[in-house]
Amino acid sequence: MVFRNAAGPGGALAIGNGESASSPTLIGSVQRALRLLEAVGAHPDGAPAKQLARETGLPLPTTYHLLRTLTHEGYLRRENGLFVLGEVAEAIGRGGARRRQRTHISEALAMAGRELRAAVYFGVYREGEVELVAVTDDPERPPVEEWVDFRSTAHAHAIGQCLLAQLDDAARKDHLARHPVQSMTPFSVRTEDDLLHRLDTVRRGHVAYDQQEYALGTVCSAIPVQVGSAAAALAVSLPADELHRLRNVTDQLRRMAEMTLTTLAFSISI
Repeated sequence: MVFRNAAGPGGALAIGNGESASSPTLIGSVQRALRLLEAVGAHPDGAPAKQLARETGLPLPTTYHLLRTLTHEGYLRRENGLFVLGEVAEAIGRGGARRRQRTHISEALAMAGRELRAAVYFGVYREGEVELVAVTDDPERPPVEEWVDFRSTAHAHAIGQCLLAQLDDAARKDHLARHPVQSMTPFSVRTEDDLLHRLDTVRRGHVAYDQQEYALGTVCSAIPVQVGSAAAALAVSLPADELHRLRNVTDQLRRMAEMTLTTLAFSISI
């Protein structure tokens, strides 16, 4: 985390008393700023400068100076004389939380992949695009190589079809206007009408199957999962010569999702 000096050049956070960017006390200045941020974060409703000075053990003049600088830079904001975390600090916190949540999802997928002996994927439809949130990386069961962007080829793979099937007509029409249907392999759907017919089937069966439609030599399936109001899906892929396992693996995935994976999916920031 880098703090900039709002009052002068140099890009460093100064604290007065003659300190500069070259001063050996710069690290101490940053440490004091971080202590203040932690103290403010402990008060969701905000805290006044004098209270923050007491809790951090900082001199009041230093506290005032750091609070002014952190407020100017967006790490804090002042409301009715109280200091609360600002947009910059909140964004950093959300980023860390999201990384931890994705780690939890990845660990859950890895466990599922080992039990299913398949590559496992978790995807969502966010802001008009298919987003692959997590995928297993077991070298014995490698995931499908993304040889064409998954976002622009949702019509050609199971996870994309599962997500598109969950959209309303307007959102689906908008998506296909931006990402028209195109054949990826000899097995892909050929036209938008073919795709819409397929999506009707997916909605009725709550599962999408892809037999070498995106990548030759690979078969996939995807099931919808509930993540609030967002469209989300879990998927598996197998070598094409294991097509006979696909329906059984899909049923196992559904049972596992009901027990564990959906709970983890709820924790991810959508």
